Formats: sequence, C-alpha cells, structure tokens
Amino acid sequence: MTVTLPTEQVVEPTKLTDNVSGYVAEAVARRIRHRLLGQELHRYEEEHGAFTEEELAAAHARISGNSGLENSRRSHMV
Repeated sequence: MTVTLPTEQVVEPTKLTDNVSGYVAEAVARRIRHRLLGQELHRYEEEHGAFTEEELAAAHARISGNSGLENSRRSHMV
C-alpha cells in the first residue's frame, strides 16, 4: 500500500524518526484503539448507565498515575 501525505505532514515525522512508515503505522493503530475504546465505553454506559463523577475521577487518577486523594484535592482547589 502506498499512502500520500501533504508535505507539511511529512516534515515533522522526519524530524522525529528515520522510520516514517512505523511512525504512521503507530498513529493509525492508536486511532483504531481510541475508536474501539470509545465504542466499548459507549456500550458499557448503555448497559450500566453513565459513569459517575467519582468513577471518572478515579479513572483519570489511575491513567495519570495520581492517587484519588491528590486528584480530589486539585478539584477542590479550582
């Protein structure tokens, strides 16, 4: 397969890597994972209801590596 990209979309990856094909393949894989995760989250919410603020805060803390306590403190400081 051959993919054609505008010049401005080729310049930046070539500054970051010698393997532009691998860079593009990872970007496509990440986009696919994002779409599949979105579909799964939508399916879960249809079955179990919307996520609560507490569930979302806990998920964010887990993803970012922060404890729930740190995240809770920040939300009260805003």
